[in-house]
Amino acid sequence: MRKLAVWIGATATALVAVSAHAAETKTIGFSWNVKDTSLIQAWEDYLKAESQRQGAEAGLQIEWVINVANSDPARQAANIEDLLNQNVDLVMARAEDAAAIGASIRAAEEADIPFITFDRASSTTKPTAHVGGDSYDQGITTAEGLVVLLDQAGVKGKCIELQGALTDVNAVNRSKAWNEVVARSNGTLETIVQVPTEWKPELFLSGASNALKAHPEANCMFAASDFAFSAVQSALEGSGKWAKTGDDNHVWLATQDLFPAAVKAMEEGYVDISTSYDAYNHAKEAIRVAVLVLQGQDPGCPEDGCLAKGRVATQATIGSLDNLWSRDYKD
Repeated sequence: MRKLAVWIGATATALVAVSAHAAETKTIGFSWNVKDTSLIQAWEDYLKAESQRQGAEAGLQIEWVINVANSDPARQAANIEDLLNQNVDLVMARAEDAAAIGASIRAAEEADIPFITFDRASSTTKPTAHVGGDSYDQGITTAEGLVVLLDQAGVKGKCIELQGALTDVNAVNRSKAWNEVVARSNGTLETIVQVPTEWKPELFLSGASNALKAHPEANCMFAASDFAFSAVQSALEGSGKWAKTGDDNHVWLATQDLFPAAVKAMEEGYVDISTSYDAYNHAKEAIRVAVLVLQGQDPGCPEDGCLAKGRVATQATIGSLDNLWSRDYKD
């Protein structure tokens, strides 16, 4: 009986210790630059779910304070200052402006609060860690895949490049990758015009429409993101060039991200190739890094950050890809 009592007492002590460890609360303050698409909501849901799962495994209870800057860099700076004033344990932010976010990173350093940039990296001050998608690899895989498709069809692509906001590192990376592949494509791809969009749907529409009108020879389009795909579709429809693959009037479409509208258009035979932005894997990696940082450990990110690669989708493979956020979340 004495041995049993000792064992029960030791077990109870261990359970109390485990319970106390599990009850340790850490708060992550998250600053969204904007919250206007289903991708953002998917990210947030995945982040919260992973924080519960991975947090519990690490003996942490993770709570969240979340704010939104509505596409205003100044407001984002104020929002992050508010998080710092609340003395959160870690700040995570998706930057509206890759340069401007540096001031907030420095403010966090002064407050001795770690800072993780999410999805969009800082182009100035280096944060504690960066987690996102491999946007350069996205551009490479999509462009190289398009070269294969065009070569198989015996087509020389005369392409319109719809650029993203060049204050966004992801947009810069995708444009850089696209043009590197163009340069080594042996004439399969040619960029005949670059159209800046600033990530604004109305500029996708007007820019694509004007480019198609000015360049009737265009038979190819590379979009830095397909979040505004309805605008691209409207531009093609207005130009009489909304046609499925195989139609003589088809404009070969290569996109980035695979938002819901692009998934549908690919399944219906309009979009030829895209590389996904894997929201779940991004969130999973972000929480892995956050937990290690909260525990004072090195997450082991390379110089350009801990990056999750996307998956290439074509009309032939789109049906076999699982865990696509853009099928589970609709705009």
